[in-house]
Amino acid sequence: MAAITAGMVKELREMSGAGMMDCKKALGATDGDFDKAMEWLREKGLATAQKKAGRIAAEGIVMTTVINDGKTAAIVEVNAETDFVAKNDVFQGYVSEVLDQIVKSTAADVEALKEEKWALDDSMTVAEKHAAMIARIGENMNIRRFERVNTDGMVVSYIHAGGKIGVLVEADTDGSGAELEECLKNIAMQVAAMNPKYVSTADVSEEYKAHELEILVAQAKNDPKNANKPDNIIEKMVQGRLNKELKEVCLLEQEYVKAENKESVAQYVANVAKAAGCNLAVKNFIRFETGEGLEKKNEDFAAEVAAQMAGN
Repeated sequence: MAAITAGMVKELREMSGAGMMDCKKALGATDGDFDKAMEWLREKGLATAQKKAGRIAAEGIVMTTVINDGKTAAIVEVNAETDFVAKNDVFQGYVSEVLDQIVKSTAADVEALKEEKWALDDSMTVAEKHAAMIARIGENMNIRRFERVNTDGMVVSYIHAGGKIGVLVEADTDGSGAELEECLKNIAMQVAAMNPKYVSTADVSEEYKAHELEILVAQAKNDPKNANKPDNIIEKMVQGRLNKELKEVCLLEQEYVKAENKESVAQYVANVAKAAGCNLAVKNFIRFETGEGLEKKNEDFAAEVAAQMAGN
């Protein structure tokens, strides 16, 4: 039996949002396995439907660019240690240069990108330029991730809160014009605000649906109100809950946030396409949120001073 520490309980509580004692029970029941403990909590109805990826804590910025008449785009996240540096003009200028390098590059990942010649000075690589910028700014920095989009249709970008969130939305269309760009920009704002996981329910795997259904059935069976209900009734009941959950995580099924008549995003897109006399279908979206899934250094200055005093 694995020893359950206070740190393990604290970590599971942050991941799940469940109470301290429930987290301790979950870890005890699953021999300290975090994934199994999350499942245990969800089955008991004590945790949220999705495990959090981690605290959004690291500093930095997300930038986007769209070129080639809306046919090519890129998005990048570059992290720094402090918000002060993230807002610095020198740092932001460097990130903009990295983004220009990416949108014209063929590199598949960050490591391949770093091996390329720096576009603005081919006497150095991207990695060497990055090291020079770390020395200049005086903080550790990281080109964390990027993606590019090349399309025959249309791609738009949206930046929220000065670079805290960046979004690209790609659509298949045989039309063009300001009304289509405005529509996709509104969709990008929806993605930033509502954080969907899929474009539509058609993109959700059957494995995911079956797994979520298992969790919902277990939750229902643990509810005393359902003690005398047969399994087939419970399964029908939770199917409605699954459908509701899928609506929340699938972009086109979400309620369009700017609508006055509670239309879905799919209905909004269809109405714009009809008015413009063209075909328009949202194909893909990319959403980066600065620092998501990263731990920020926990600076307890009172404890640090006490430790220094104790050492003297």
